[in-house]
Amino acid sequence: MKQMLFTVCGRVIRGTHIGRRLGFPTANLDRKTQCTDKRRLPHGIYGGVVTLPDGKKTYRAGIVIGPLDKKGLPKIEAHLLNFSGNLYGKKLCLTAMRYVRAFKVFKSEEALKKQIAKDLANVRAIITR
Repeated sequence: MKQMLFTVCGRVIRGTHIGRRLGFPTANLDRKTQCTDKRRLPHGIYGGVVTLPDGKKTYRAGIVIGPLDKKGLPKIEAHLLNFSGNLYGKKLCLTAMRYVRAFKVFKSEEALKKQIAKDLANVRAIITR
């Protein structure tokens, strides 16, 4: 799959650790260091790939473009499939290749956990190397 919807790059910062607590750790990009192709990033869940700082290694990923903060910058995070390691402070590039679903706020962590599992199963199926 070679289609590309958008790419966004930024440094990884500490988040709220909700994803980690649910078993799906995410790399949260610092809203201040994000650089994109300057299009408005549409909120939603995407399947795509994340490129590590050396530019040689990529991972399939579930990518979230979330609500805007007071400065009008979106929350951007990704769960890298089959990755384990520390990414804090590193610059990552996230490339969204396929729209999965609209962004949604869930009433419980259990409901969110179930949906994340479904989303990542979808990403595994639609994003090939």
